[in-house]
Amino acid sequence: MNGLPPGSVIGILGGGQLGRMTALAAYPLGYQVHIFSPEEGPATQVTPLRTLAQYEDEDALARFADSVHAVTYEFENVPSATAEFLAARVPVRPGPNALAICQHRVREKQFLNDAGVGTTRWGAALSAADVARWVSEFGAPCVLKTSRFGYDGKGQTIVRSVDDAARAWTVVSHGRDGVECIVEAFVDFSMEASVVVARGVRGDVASFDLVENIHRDHILNRTIAPARVTEDVAAQADAIAHTVINALDYVGVLGIEMFVGRDGRVLVNELAPRPHNSGHWTQNGCVTSQFEQTVRAVMGLPLGSPRRLADAEMFNLIGDDVLRVPELLTDPNNHVHLYGKAEWRPGRKMGHVNRLRF
Repeated sequence: MNGLPPGSVIGILGGGQLGRMTALAAYPLGYQVHIFSPEEGPATQVTPLRTLAQYEDEDALARFADSVHAVTYEFENVPSATAEFLAARVPVRPGPNALAICQHRVREKQFLNDAGVGTTRWGAALSAADVARWVSEFGAPCVLKTSRFGYDGKGQTIVRSVDDAARAWTVVSHGRDGVECIVEAFVDFSMEASVVVARGVRGDVASFDLVENIHRDHILNRTIAPARVTEDVAAQADAIAHTVINALDYVGVLGIEMFVGRDGRVLVNELAPRPHNSGHWTQNGCVTSQFEQTVRAVMGLPLGSPRRLADAEMFNLIGDDVLRVPELLTDPNNHVHLYGKAEWRPGRKMGHVNRLRF
C-alpha cells in the first residue's frame, strides 16, 4: 500500500487547534482537509471544507463520510458511536476500539495493566462509599476523577482522607450516585513526562523523545525536550510506548502521559488518541512534526523520522500570555504558533511558543 494519493481528503472530527495544526501539516503533502464540528473554531479557519453538525447527526455524518477518504480525531471526546458509524463507511484511524479505551479512564487503566504496563493503583467508583473504601485501601491522599471527559484539571479533585470522600464525590459527581469515576493512588514522582508515538498502517512505529512536562494550575505550562532523565528511564518510556500502541492495534499518533517515579520506574497516567500538547515542540524541533506524522499515518504514507534537530522548550500561551507575542518575537530562537481564537480569557490556550536551544 502506497498511501492515499495527493488530492485525497482527510476528515477531522473536531474543530480545535489540534485540528488546525493537523490541517496545516496536510497541505504540503497535497491533501485537502474537511472538518466536522458542532461549531466554527480554529480548524475551520484554515479550510473551506467543513460540516457544522452535532456528532449524533447521522445524515450529516453520512455526507461527511462520502466526501473524505480517511478520518481521524483532534480530541478524544467524540462519541464512540460516531466513530463506529463512520468506520462502517470510510477508514477511521485510530479505530473506534482504541477511541473507546482512551476516552474512559477505567477501561484505559484495565487495558494498560492487561498489557503489562504499570500504572498507579486504582479502583472504579460509583458512589462516595466506593471512594472511601479505595482511600482506606490505598492511603490518603488519592485523586478522584470522572471516568469520562475532564481535562486540564477539570472533573477531578484530591481526596485528603476517608472522611473527605463525601465532599470529593459531591464535587466530581455533583452528588449523583452511579456516575462512573476512578480513584487513583498518589504517585511519588520526580517528574511528569510524556511520549508521542506513531504507528502506520503497516505496523511501523516511530516515537519522539521522552519529554518533561511542568504544569501550572493543572494546565500544561512548559515542555522540555528531551526530558532530563537517565538513559534507562528514556528507554523504559520508549519501550512502554511501543507496547501500548501495538497492543491497541493503533494507526495514528498517540500521546502517552507518564510519571517518572523517584525510584526510576515509569508509570503510565493517561492516553490521548490524537496529537498531544506536549508534542508541539516537534513542529520546529524535529525532522517530522507530530502533525505531519498524524497525516502520514492516517493517510497510509510511510512514517517520517522523529529525530530531534535541536533541544527545545515549548510553553503555552494561556490567557493574557498572548499579549507577550511582540516581545517573544524579538528572540530569533522563538517560534510562535497562535490558534486564531478571537479573545483571550483566563485558562484558555491561545497558542504556544517553541524555543530551540542549539
